[in-house]
Amino acid sequence: MRADSFFWSVRLNKTRSLAAASIKSGKVSISDIVIKPGRVLKIGETFRVRHKGYFTTHVVIDFPKSRVKMTLVENFMKTTTPSEEIEKRKLLNLALKINSNGRSGRPTKRDRRDLDGWY
Repeated sequence: MRADSFFWSVRLNKTRSLAAASIKSGKVSISDIVIKPGRVLKIGETFRVRHKGYFTTHVVIDFPKSRVKMTLVENFMKTTTPSEEIEKRKLLNLALKINSNGRSGRPTKRDRRDLDGWY
């Protein structure tokens, strides 16, 4: 099965074209070799996906006939990400939550009142 089709089928990407774009950008590698979207995956092959700041590692168990439900993904792909990478992901998510105060864009009327008295 093609790599982009597999990524779409097991819900790693929302569409097949997004899967192909993420693979083309060099985010997916098999044994430290960057792959192309048309690369034929084999059962038992381990691939590594690069995210912002961490990696996830997955093993191909079987190939689905079409896109599968989220609950059935574990029948076709096993996640073997090391615990260090999982910790990196948790720390990055925590840092993003701390840095964003929940508001973005234009200040509210209350924020403007607070800012007016500040300077």
